[in-house]
Amino acid sequence: MKCVYIYNPTSGKQKNSNFRNLIVDELKKTFDIVDVRPTGKAGDAEIFAEEACGVYDVIVISGGDGTMNEVINGVATCDKRPKIGYIPTGTTNDLAHSLKIPQNVKKALKIIKNGKTTTHDIFRVNDRFGIYVCAFGLFTASSYQASQKQKKRFGRLAYFKSGAKELFASKPFPLAIKYENITLTGNYVLGVIANSKYVAGFKINKMANCNDGFVNVILVKTNVQKFITITSLFRVFRAFLFGMNSLRHNKKCILLKLDQFHVEVPQSTIINLDGEKGFKGSFNFQVLPQHVEIFVK
Repeated sequence: MKCVYIYNPTSGKQKNSNFRNLIVDELKKTFDIVDVRPTGKAGDAEIFAEEACGVYDVIVISGGDGTMNEVINGVATCDKRPKIGYIPTGTTNDLAHSLKIPQNVKKALKIIKNGKTTTHDIFRVNDRFGIYVCAFGLFTASSYQASQKQKKRFGRLAYFKSGAKELFASKPFPLAIKYENITLTGNYVLGVIANSKYVAGFKINKMANCNDGFVNVILVKTNVQKFITITSLFRVFRAFLFGMNSLRHNKKCILLKLDQFHVEVPQSTIINLDGEKGFKGSFNFQVLPQHVEIFVK
């Protein structure tokens, strides 16, 4: 079997550079061919993953959720997609937490070597793809606005610092979501579309099922147009601290389980895709059921 190892040298606290030789040596005990592709800039992992389709049996990644997102975008449209082995070395590693893949490099390698996999849904958002979250509104820019230097020094605390700055600059935004024969409209402060139990390090979505063909949607509504109210802020905090299900009976919160829909937001609204800055404005959303195969316990 042929394997390509794609790693991000700057992910997390540069754990990949420290463990590169160990990872390669262990992979060579399992696979006949192991090729190594370090990323040098944003977009490299996507290119490497697309080139691997139809050539390699397995792609092994070490990096964070952003690196995984690039790989998903690389393989999403290919007919022959390699299995994916994930060694999480990022700051939050939300997808790995949801799949119970340990951050310990040796333990993550053991999962890959044992060879058990599960199918995993991904989703298309306009012309891009994601695997675990699509979000917009309050605090959703923190994951990509925090600098790599801050992440290495402070870890998850870097997100809190960035989020505090974001709070004072945020305002509610008009939104319309259209699904089936229903249209919901209003002013909102947060939208989270989750296919993962964890988002930004918090267990926000315990209802998540990675391969059931659906995503969970939470929208936090407000009656105020010009500023974020204390009650709206409380609802957002509650969603992250106690999970979206804790807001199920709150009239200002909408919880949905959908497989495809359309969202209209202002053109200036930035969409966070798997923890990275995606694109701006309205989008079509579609789940691609059981589209990739990932090594798990």
